[in-house]
Amino acid sequence: MQGVTVVDHPLVQHKLTLIRDKKRSTKSFRELLNEIGTLLCYEVTRDLPLTDVQIETPVAPMIGKEIAGKKLVFAPILRAGLSFVEGMTTLVPSARIAHIGLYRDPATFVAVEYFFKAPTDLGERTVIVIDPMLATANTAVAAIDRIKEHGAKDIRFVCLLAAPEGIERLRGHHPDVPIWTASIDEKLDEHAYIVPGLGDAGDRAYGTK
Repeated sequence: MQGVTVVDHPLVQHKLTLIRDKKRSTKSFRELLNEIGTLLCYEVTRDLPLTDVQIETPVAPMIGKEIAGKKLVFAPILRAGLSFVEGMTTLVPSARIAHIGLYRDPATFVAVEYFFKAPTDLGERTVIVIDPMLATANTAVAAIDRIKEHGAKDIRFVCLLAAPEGIERLRGHHPDVPIWTASIDEKLDEHAYIVPGLGDAGDRAYGTK
């Protein structure tokens, strides 16, 4: 699919199989979500621009490379995105964090916002919106809408699993936002859960169901 990168690295696919297993404990689920977040972060930041910098090693001066521009912003969609983003901040500890509180109404599947807090200069930074599941894409679209309202122009979306319906809707509303995922699953069921999926990522990460 255009604008969608499926990360097929063997470690990602191995850990994805482990995290799908319904017998996985809450502790193990969170740990795996964290680990996969780190691996996906490596892929989603692969093409960040670099700039030359003059440094001096213990042996000699040299020209090294640093990421150009201001620090990244990770924007997890609460609450499942929190465990996912922890692995990413392990890789990029200097990143700024925006928090987007959205939940999907169980009857209408419409995204309802209850919290938003982000750096004021989003227009000068690369913003990576994070949510483990891209199902209907209602929360993803709403989150990116809000990020854009606050000036963001360079936006990427990363998820653990995506449904074809969610990809189509997100790309339809925000064709300028590329998507990274570990898997494109088969479909959505009548309750808007991804099939085969892994259930509710938030409930499994925090032991609330």
